[in-house]
Amino acid sequence: MKKITIAIDGFSSTGKSTLAKQLAKHLGYVYVDTGAMYRAVTFYAMQNGYVSEEHLNKEALINDLPNINLQFQFNDNLGFAEMYVNGKNVEKEIRTLDVSRCVSQVAEISEVRSKLVASQQEMGKNKAIVMDGRDIGTVVFPEAELKIFMNSSAQTRAERRFNELIEKGQHVTYEEVLQNVQERDYIDTHREDSPLVKADDAIEIDNSAMSKQEQFDLVMDLVGERV
Repeated sequence: MKKITIAIDGFSSTGKSTLAKQLAKHLGYVYVDTGAMYRAVTFYAMQNGYVSEEHLNKEALINDLPNINLQFQFNDNLGFAEMYVNGKNVEKEIRTLDVSRCVSQVAEISEVRSKLVASQQEMGKNKAIVMDGRDIGTVVFPEAELKIFMNSSAQTRAERRFNELIEKGQHVTYEEVLQNVQERDYIDTHREDSPLVKADDAIEIDNSAMSKQEQFDLVMDLVGERV
């Protein structure tokens, strides 16, 4: 069967990673969560005092980029790969609202994007990959055979994200999460380097009223058309 590249882009908390994991598992493809990579760099920057909500030492972070080693390691118990920074598992730490508040401003930095895009392109050089993020279909894999652009209302996405964080035991309010979603939307779509846009040949899916199974079945039909 023909192997393809599946690029999934879209706004935060649209369920990109959930869909990508489902597809990769079903197809036997490699799954890469590029958002985790940007979150990992952000967490590293926070730990080293380079970034906070009020402060960004862009030059210091850029100078330290060669010392940031990102790696995905597959967890058999979980069924997906977890994010490691310089040999340390940071999967739990990078999913906090504190990291969410800072990740978009780190992702704006061209040098950060250049480093991570090069790594992502290397991961997908042999196809048979599902990758989700903000610029996969436009920058990382513009020639991907299947491009999906996911969307839903900010309120729906904030509710999903809020419930996810509460389940993980984090103390947040819905209002905080909604504000973060809206702020990230603005930064992601207005940054100069690789802003979040729908690729011309991407298929847009608004999953506001869709179940995970309905969404998966829809995309698998699209995969079938291409393989």
